[in-house]
Amino acid sequence: MSTFPSMDPAIFAADPKAQFDAFLDEHRAALHDCLDGLSEQEARASLVPSRTTLLGLVKHATFVEKVWFDEAITRRSRSEIGIPATPDESFILDDGDTIAVVQAAYVQACEDSRGRTVSLGLDDVVTGNRRGPLPLRWVYLHMLRELAQHCGHADILREQLLAARAGAAETQDES
Repeated sequence: MSTFPSMDPAIFAADPKAQFDAFLDEHRAALHDCLDGLSEQEARASLVPSRTTLLGLVKHATFVEKVWFDEAITRRSRSEIGIPATPDESFILDDGDTIAVVQAAYVQACEDSRGRTVSLGLDDVVTGNRRGPLPLRWVYLHMLRELAQHCGHADILREQLLAARAGAAETQDES
């Protein structure tokens, strides 16, 4: 798969749903990959006053996938799905939340999302969200906004972690 599915020439003239899917997959991959090459400690590092960590961002993205592509489509409750009641809770890391576990859960959630939308059109209405009935097009736009924001957060957090790592290496070299 291309690093940038949205830049595949076939996508330029594709139908709008295929274009949305390409952009969603591009952002999903970027968020997934933000953990690559990091230690467990780095992935859990708290660099801002909120609960936001790189590992927490990917865990939260899993929650978001399940809210919009499970709860909203299947009408199952968050309890039935096995996700927290609120977005804030989805950032909380458990002892068992490792990079491998969180990435695997995210990959599965994304696959499930794709499967649930494959037979839906952008104008189809999903009725399981707390906001009421919404067209799938709105859900896709919301997800793009959500993932783009979190990819930006992840870029900044990762940059901070890698800079700290480089600074620590320089300090060791000077010793």
